[in-house]
Amino acid sequence: MSPLFCDTDLGRRIEAVEAGFLAAANAAAQRRTGGAGFLIPVAGGVASFAEPDSPWNKVAGLGFAGRPGDDELDAIELEFAARGAPVSVELSSLADPAVGEWLTGRGYRLVSYENVLARPVTGGVERVEPPGVEVRPSGDDEFDIWLEVVLDAVAHPDADGLPWLEDFPRRIVADAERDIAAAGARRYLALVDGVPAGGASMGIRDGIAQFSAGTSPAFRRRGVQSALLAARLADAAEAGVELAAVTAQPGSPSHRNVQRRGFDLLYTRAILVRAAS
Repeated sequence: MSPLFCDTDLGRRIEAVEAGFLAAANAAAQRRTGGAGFLIPVAGGVASFAEPDSPWNKVAGLGFAGRPGDDELDAIELEFAARGAPVSVELSSLADPAVGEWLTGRGYRLVSYENVLARPVTGGVERVEPPGVEVRPSGDDEFDIWLEVVLDAVAHPDADGLPWLEDFPRRIVADAERDIAAAGARRYLALVDGVPAGGASMGIRDGIAQFSAGTSPAFRRRGVQSALLAARLADAAEAGVELAAVTAQPGSPSHRNVQRRGFDLLYTRAILVRAAS
């Protein structure tokens, strides 16, 4: 398979999908909390606040529809400040460089990076399950089992590669996963010798499947991630999906695992933050 080339149009499309997923998660959070947050469209992206300390508190999708007006960002910053929250912007390396220059001029600091990888989804994707590993769709009847596995994985990140900037409380991560489920993401549970070992999700929007997954520390390096990837790629192909996309930390085992399964590095997002004032 030839490497996937990502031009500005594809970057814009993936970032629009990311903003769409963020909006859906925010809507689910508002239903769960009674509507204490906000979602504001801004220059092709969205500014989202779901609840205190939430991973859905950020700005995504900027840089492909012109630079926002100063008054637009003033209003967004005031909304975050009223809630005592910093403003975190995820900015693609394919975005208009003028947006990054403008943000740093307003006091935003570069604090981290994350990589976006993707691969075409074609028919006939082989489901791979190493000996002793089973992957199955996870229904509502075992949501708590799936959630515990995912929380265990998040609480014990791999030490290799660039660490995640965020360190969210367990309760907040659990609520965020509930929001993703409520927004319609498909869930998958991996078992090793019958014991829950890993959990994954897949959301589909505009022909793009967005993947996320985690493996409990005791079951890492057993092929769980490869099996979860294969199952979702096969289901994505059956659903007529064009591309599968993953966000991973630079130099991480997750980056290595998806690259081995045919994912190509498309671009990097810079994480720019302005502290709460």
